[in-house]
Amino acid sequence: MKKLTYICFLVVSLAYLISCEDEKYLTATDAKLVFSVDTVKFDTIFTTIGSTTQHLKVYNPYDQTVLISSIRLLGRDDSRFRININGIPSDELFEVELPAKDSMYVFVEVTIDPLGDDQPIIVKDSIEFITNSNLQYVNLVAWGQDIELVRDAITESTEWTNERPYVVYSNTSVSKNAILTVDPGARIYFHKGTGLYVQGRLEVNGTLEEPVVFQADRLEEVYKEVPDQWNGILLYSGSHDNVLNYAEIKNANIGLQVGNIENEGYASVHIQNTKIYNHAYAGIFALKSKITAYNNLIYNCGYYAAALLIGGEYEFYHTTMANYWGGYSSRTRTTASLMISDHVVVEQADGKNVTYSGDLTKAHFANSIITGNIITGNELELASLGETEFSYRFDHCLLQVADTMNVDNSKYYRDILKNVQPRFIDPYVKMNFELDTLSAAKDSGLDEVGSLFPFDLLNQNRTLDEAPDLGAYERVEEGSN
Repeated sequence: MKKLTYICFLVVSLAYLISCEDEKYLTATDAKLVFSVDTVKFDTIFTTIGSTTQHLKVYNPYDQTVLISSIRLLGRDDSRFRININGIPSDELFEVELPAKDSMYVFVEVTIDPLGDDQPIIVKDSIEFITNSNLQYVNLVAWGQDIELVRDAITESTEWTNERPYVVYSNTSVSKNAILTVDPGARIYFHKGTGLYVQGRLEVNGTLEEPVVFQADRLEEVYKEVPDQWNGILLYSGSHDNVLNYAEIKNANIGLQVGNIENEGYASVHIQNTKIYNHAYAGIFALKSKITAYNNLIYNCGYYAAALLIGGEYEFYHTTMANYWGGYSSRTRTTASLMISDHVVVEQADGKNVTYSGDLTKAHFANSIITGNIITGNELELASLGETEFSYRFDHCLLQVADTMNVDNSKYYRDILKNVQPRFIDPYVKMNFELDTLSAAKDSGLDEVGSLFPFDLLNQNRTLDEAPDLGAYERVEEGSN
């Protein structure tokens, strides 16, 4: 009798435990998870290099814990994707608990193998979730691109075409006597910590329709406007007759450095129809060098749009320097957008300072705009030791300067719009630095300069109205020729 009673007790206890187990999880046959997205997408991924990590958030909308029978990557070993389920790197997990009103992450990465094709590659897969016999799927889609991987020095004259992107994966130099020619529409991407170092010559031949773009190799939307992703382009002293036409240089530490202290002589470059922007330190950083530039837009740099140091020879026409740095860091910019100096002080390894100086034989700015959002209100800084030649002139320019700066000295200034807002169309959100119809910079340029450079950055004719506009863009009113 006691034995029978004991058996009955076990049966009742087991039934109770099973009942409790059922009550622990949601058993509804129509139970479904909720996902943050129905498709995890990757922008262009360069073959062999891999991607950043995207994530999918999985929600349990119910008041009871959900037991997910399985989560698996359908492609398994043949998939180009990899997943990490709530911190566990696995292509498949079973019996995953998701507490009531809680959520979990599934992280996704992808690597695409080269196919030897110039056209973009599309790869797909899916993640399958089974909950109470219900099947749900989240799609995975990535666009890939075969690349030309650049790792070595360029020791002989070389042409970069627009057929495939070039990815510079380690610091790359252009040797003396070598010329790197870049064709219209070429795309040049740089891995973190790399740059292009030119001892020979760089010739960038972009066009309005097919500019040449230099940028970092992270193409996800979140990296689109992030500075300091690569080192920039350096033209060594001794590198002459470089050309940048219809180029875009963005998101580096220094966009374009012209000249260096260590090498003798100077570097020289012609820059036209080019945009240089979103750099952590400077857009243009020049040392004892020669620059001729027109129709250029330089904006949003952490310290300087342009720093012209240790003298040199500089000519800027129809240039817009608009430094509205912000949103990338908590540091407030305190340096002027344009710095012109005949010297620079460098701290040595032993803690001592060494001053390098040189003659500023020319710093000529005409029909240009220099403005920004600096707290002090002064976007132009001039620094001279008084021991060398220091020749500069601003002719028909809009300048944002200190209220105390005298711009009436005709030796240095002529027809200056002092501390007048340029009235760009949208300099903060869309980064549109074209002029509004009410801008004071309209028709304020010098005719003889406009006739030298009759077409603006968008190939608009600046000689058809009363006078050329200041800056890189000519305002063309609707209905006019």
